[in-house]
Amino acid sequence: MRRLAIAAAVVIAWGAATGLLMPRGPLTTTQALASIAVSLLVGIAAGHLTRTKWAMPAAPAVFALATELARAGAGGPTVDAPHLSTFGVLAFLAGRGVHGLLALLPMAVGAAYGAGITRKLKGRIAITLPTAAVLLVAVGVAIPASTAKIEGGIAELTTIQSKDHHLGLMIRGAKPTNPVLLFVPGAPGAAERGAVRKHLQPLERDFVVATLDRRGGGTSYQAIEPTDTLTLENEVANTLAAANALRQKFKQDKVFLLAHSGGTVPAILAAQQHPELFHAYVGVGQAVDLTEADQGQYAEARLRGVGPPPYDHFYDYEPMLLAEAEKHAQPDQGGLMSSLAAKEYSLLDKAHVLAGLVDAYDLYYPRLRDLDLRTTVKALRVDVYFLDGANEVPSRSELMREWYANLQAPHKEHVIAAGTGHRSMFERPQELAKLLAKARTAAPRSSTEQPPPPTSGS
Repeated sequence: MRRLAIAAAVVIAWGAATGLLMPRGPLTTTQALASIAVSLLVGIAAGHLTRTKWAMPAAPAVFALATELARAGAGGPTVDAPHLSTFGVLAFLAGRGVHGLLALLPMAVGAAYGAGITRKLKGRIAITLPTAAVLLVAVGVAIPASTAKIEGGIAELTTIQSKDHHLGLMIRGAKPTNPVLLFVPGAPGAAERGAVRKHLQPLERDFVVATLDRRGGGTSYQAIEPTDTLTLENEVANTLAAANALRQKFKQDKVFLLAHSGGTVPAILAAQQHPELFHAYVGVGQAVDLTEADQGQYAEARLRGVGPPPYDHFYDYEPMLLAEAEKHAQPDQGGLMSSLAAKEYSLLDKAHVLAGLVDAYDLYYPRLRDLDLRTTVKALRVDVYFLDGANEVPSRSELMREWYANLQAPHKEHVIAAGTGHRSMFERPQELAKLLAKARTAAPRSSTEQPPPPTSGS
């Protein structure tokens, strides 16, 4: 009985520590490999102390229970109760599924070795396959992300600091002296390196293209905590921090700012608050009033159930998101699958692309329900260019036309790309390239000027 109590205490201690220190599971490669190693050792200890095959299921089960109790204060679909829906399954796999591979599997294997079961199994096939799986997971996690080199140019995966957080950044360009283009991608927790590499590679000839992983997604998933600071104000600060980091790194006084969909909200507010940092702003699928747009989309799709938006949780938005994908999405537009296929993300990063898609949306999107650019952004002091798809959700297009008609700016231009939807910049990258060429011609860069001091948000 004493051995059983000690075994349980060891497993519970590791589960509680994991739940408190890593409530969303391991977030970095180091944490993932440490989780595998410690879980294996804990399993060996539990198996050795109990000396029974029942340690194989019992130790992981006790660990999982301790972890769930310890992280009860964490929020988001990957840590909340499982949900039987398309995105619910995605959240379960990206959260508990990945954590299971990094903790439960090695613990079960360790328990088998600790209990001496392997010596009693003929041929040992029953334990060899799980052991091989643990090794395969460890090797897969250890393989870092990479990006193709550019001869004479710059190609790197790095991070920038925004207050207390580190955010992932992919930087690529044929000439380090070319003007810098900062891209803020769409949905909350968006990570779009795959789509940028697949569809926007020609931009690297004329710009140093810097693609930000927004807080809570991809390589920036570890920055999701504390979740109460994941606000619009913070996202604006993150955009400014990225712009300042790029200005300093490339010794340029200003950068071009490109944003898509939900990323246009913090990006355009950054341009409004600090126009001195930007040559021009380019918005694709510009958001204007998220709540009104969602309500119009809800009515268009004739959805029922929970009633019209706004909602407090991600799963309430799921029917509308799925309906939009079915009706308005175009083929070969990049997106989630491109990011999952991109070597610019490690295996763990790819899991976090999925996790960020649901967690950041659930935590951040409801906090934007009162936003309306028609009242908050009536004028800008930078040139602005907008690109929309002809097949955009009608309610979004109507709001954009209303806001754009009254917007004051030194220069403004709005282009509608035929045959495209919400992701027009990836569906018709040549249209985006034309707009950026106009912006670059209208705002020539002075590479000899030293950048002004960084503003707040860096």
